[in-house]
Amino acid sequence: MKCPYCGNDDLKVLDSRPGSDGESIRRRRECGICSRRMTTWERFERARLFVIKRDGSRCDFNREKVFDSMRLACRKRPVSVEAIRDAAVRIEEELYKNFEDEVSSKQVGECVMRELSTIDTVAYVRFASVYQEFETVTDFAEMVERVQTEEALAPFRHLQTELISTAQDDK
Repeated sequence: MKCPYCGNDDLKVLDSRPGSDGESIRRRRECGICSRRMTTWERFERARLFVIKRDGSRCDFNREKVFDSMRLACRKRPVSVEAIRDAAVRIEEELYKNFEDEVSSKQVGECVMRELSTIDTVAYVRFASVYQEFETVTDFAEMVERVQTEEALAPFRHLQTELISTAQDDK
């Protein structure tokens, strides 16, 4: 590694700390010639994951694109940047865990929708309107109705799980 200021390759590590994500190391370095300091990050290199777009083209998966699309959906909503960033990290981890080389943009969009549904329902509907290419007001109305139904049933979801568990125990 060379100093970005003078090009010298004699850099001294002053401090090393784990990154906030737990998957990186932050190092403070100092150049032996110009004495300027810089921060470097060390991360493990993941295999490349390609996203297959609707038109059949492929591009590298980019967590920042996921983050940006979620941030746009959450614009002017009471959602912290940290919550969005954490969700984008979870999405990336899920995709790398479940897909080896390629993932469809549809599957990425479904992961984003699943995360947004737990963060903010308005952001969820906003994202869905673009992702699912809503064309009419009816499309919006159906999505809003679906979200309202799911929210109304949410307090009873644990009962459904208990009933299924009890029914299986009775067999």
